[in-house]
Amino acid sequence: MSLTADVKAELIAVRDPRPSVRIAESTALLRFAGGLHSIAGRVAVEAEVDSPIAAKRIARDIAEIYGVRPEIAHVQASGSRDGDFFAVRVIDGGETLARQTGLLDARRRPVRGLPNKLTTGTRHDLAAVWRGAFIATGTLSEPGRSAALEITCPSGEAAMALVGAAHRIGIASKAREVRGVPRVVVREPDAIKGMLVAMGAVGTASEWDQLRQRREVRAGVNRLVNFDDANLRRSAQAAVAACARVERALEILGDDVPEHLREAGNLRLTHRDASLDELGQHADPPLTKDAVAGRIRRLLAMADKRAEQDGIPGTEAAVAAAEAAEAARTA
Repeated sequence: MSLTADVKAELIAVRDPRPSVRIAESTALLRFAGGLHSIAGRVAVEAEVDSPIAAKRIARDIAEIYGVRPEIAHVQASGSRDGDFFAVRVIDGGETLARQTGLLDARRRPVRGLPNKLTTGTRHDLAAVWRGAFIATGTLSEPGRSAALEITCPSGEAAMALVGAAHRIGIASKAREVRGVPRVVVREPDAIKGMLVAMGAVGTASEWDQLRQRREVRAGVNRLVNFDDANLRRSAQAAVAACARVERALEILGDDVPEHLREAGNLRLTHRDASLDELGQHADPPLTKDAVAGRIRRLLAMADKRAEQDGIPGTEAAVAAAEAAEAARTA
């Protein structure tokens, strides 16, 4: 099962006996899963969900809370929608149900957002609003850069009402439009986990968080490995360049190289991958890394000055050829 299906299955199983909580969840479900329709001049309330279990749950709650008996219809996939849907419809008594749930105001006008009594209710009521909205149109993606808990909304007003409810619970969310469709998104990992727990999907929240932690550890290890590989590559490239310049310097100066500078150059060529500290230990007598570095620097400067006087390529000219040869060797 996908994470979204796991969350919805867990939320459908939540049963809070408090009347205000049940009303908040049922109203949010009806608002986000469908809404109001006019059938033969009568107001009908309809909600479409992607699970027969969710449809039965909605029908049962409507019957128990409002005393009306909905019908459930199987709606086959069509157009851009994948999978089958299940419609919960109330035609007889639909207008009365719409008024009772706050989907119609006192003047028989559809409410575009959510009834004020829901968005100003208790924390349990607000969590029930989110639970109903998620069962209706919610999705949860896997942990990672694009992780999100998202709910598709029927209107911008409904999206803002949902954002306000989340804020009152203490969880940050944002309303946005994607191809003209309002959505509410929770992106921060801790906020996603917090909202799952608040809605009642405690088990899925724990699994999602464990998956997130495993991926973060794996990503951290990969970053360290990549960092070490990059350092090794840079070190190897620096060693190739240094040896190429020293070889060119000894070639330019020939017999005119001072003996102590020749020894430093030969140390570099004999121990190509060694650090300056290690080169100093190989010298006889041992030298500090600053002494080795200074001698090699003077060797290169002397050779470059001679090359400029003679009008020939200096030590840097040997680097590109050496790097190309090394790349071909390791390819």
